[in-house]
Amino acid sequence: MPGLNDKQLEACCTTDGPLLILAGAGSGKTRVITHRIAYLIDEMSVNPYNILAITFTNKAAAEMRERVDNLVGFGAESVWVSTFHSMCVRILRKHIDKIGGTSSFTIYDADDQKSLIKQICKQYKIDTKMMPERKIINEISSAKDEFMTPSEYETRHQYDFKKKKIAQIYKEYQKQLKANNALDFDDLIFKTVELFQFHPEVLDYYQERFRYIMVDEYQDTNTIQFQLVSMLARKYQNLCVVGDTSLL
Repeated sequence: MPGLNDKQLEACCTTDGPLLILAGAGSGKTRVITHRIAYLIDEMSVNPYNILAITFTNKAAAEMRERVDNLVGFGAESVWVSTFHSMCVRILRKHIDKIGGTSSFTIYDADDQKSLIKQICKQYKIDTKMMPERKIINEISSAKDEFMTPSEYETRHQYDFKKKKIAQIYKEYQKQLKANNALDFDDLIFKTVELFQFHPEVLDYYQERFRYIMVDEYQDTNTIQFQLVSMLARKYQNLCVVGDTSLL
C-alpha cells in the first residue's frame, strides 16, 4: 500500500482479533483505518456491509467517508462510517419501539435541555441561582455516561442533599422527555445499550452485521461508549481501536 510506513502497513494487515494502535497526533492514524478498510475488502474479501468505522465528530466522519469512498470505490457505500451518535440514531429509529419508544422521536439540543430543566426546577421550587441549569445538565449527562438510571443515581447519592435534588430532577427530566417523545444526545447511546441489553436478538443482528469494527480517537471514549463497542464486538472480536499516545 503506497504511502504507508512499515508499522502502518503492519496495522493494516493485522485483521483478525482485537488490535490497539497507539500513535501521536498527525502520525496518520486515520489513514491507517481507511487503508485497513480497503485491505479488508480488496485483499481479505470481506463484505463492505460487515464493516463499521466509528469516530467522534461529524466532520471527522465526513472526512473518513470521503477517504473510504476514494480508496475502495465500488461497494464503499456499504461500509458504515459514522459517529457514535449518528449510529445510535439509525439503530433506534429502527428498533426503539422494543423499549417503549417511537421511531418519530425528536432529539433535544442544549437549548431544549436548558428550557426543560428550568421548567422542572420551577416545578420543584429549586433556585437556579444556587443550582444552575448547566450544572444540573452536566451532572445528568455524567450519570448517563456511566449508564446510571435516575434510581441508581439517587441510591448512590442518598446522603448528599444537593445530589438528591438532582436525582429528583433527573427522574422528572426523563419522564418529561418520554412524554414529549424526545431523547437528548446522551440518551441516544444510553437507549441503544439498553436496547441491546434487554433484546439480545437485536444485538445479535448488529453483531452479525458488524463483523469488523474500527474506532478512531479511542482515547475519547467514555464508559457507555466503551460498553456499546464491547457489546457489538463481543461475538467476532475483530475490534481495532486507534488512539493517541495520551492513553499511555
